[in-house]
Amino acid sequence: MPFFYVLYLFLGIAFVPHSPAQPTAKGQEITIAAASDLRYAMDSLVAAFKSRQPAIKVNVIYGSSGKFFQQISRSAPFDLFFSADIDYPRQLQQKGLTASSIQTYAIGRLVLWSPTLDPNAKGMKTLLDPAIRTVAIANPLHAPYGKRAEESLKHYGLYNQVKDRFVKGENIAQTAQFVSTGAADIGIIALALALSPPLRTQGRYYLIPAKAHTALEQGYVVLKRAQGNKAAAAFTAFLVTPQAKAILKQYGFAMPNQP
Repeated sequence: MPFFYVLYLFLGIAFVPHSPAQPTAKGQEITIAAASDLRYAMDSLVAAFKSRQPAIKVNVIYGSSGKFFQQISRSAPFDLFFSADIDYPRQLQQKGLTASSIQTYAIGRLVLWSPTLDPNAKGMKTLLDPAIRTVAIANPLHAPYGKRAEESLKHYGLYNQVKDRFVKGENIAQTAQFVSTGAADIGIIALALALSPPLRTQGRYYLIPAKAHTALEQGYVVLKRAQGNKAAAAFTAFLVTPQAKAILKQYGFAMPNQP
């Protein structure tokens, strides 16, 4: 395994290789940095893409958008960047580190998720239940879903009442893991993860109204390293197909300009 993959694993970022069905030709390989809310949706997208393009090898590394922004700013070897906050690709474009226009691929949603309680009964006020001792959110310093979680809590006037009970994940996938394993009693996580195979039968969720936080406009960009890479162009072309859009909708993502 190349050294940089080992390094990212050491830093706590999951590297998920997708082996090609046949040997790849030169240039038919891409490495994607993807926000961790995309873990299951992106796996499905890659599987569907490879059914069309089996000779292209796709490597996916999942983590927090903010940390990926920092790594790409320091020349990390990624070809595409899928961020949970479109502002990070915009900043990379300003730095001259992109090779394409920035595309909005989805609008993310937040949920209050618990394996033991039904948050639909009281909505956000579920957090005031005496049984709730710990609340998991993603670290708002570098995880867009964590930042929006804070915004939602402040919108409902709950932030000061629960902030001392926070358990913060490095990214939204780790945040969901904290709740699902009992390390936290309840969590504010991505709808896409609440609908994923591991969690959809483990607990219940309350969909936090979109008005409670800044929209999670999620965007991707081809990075400068991938300029002229036909495999990167093929993957981005696939993203606009009905099949790709259907996969994203399956995981609760709204399409741009749609409710």
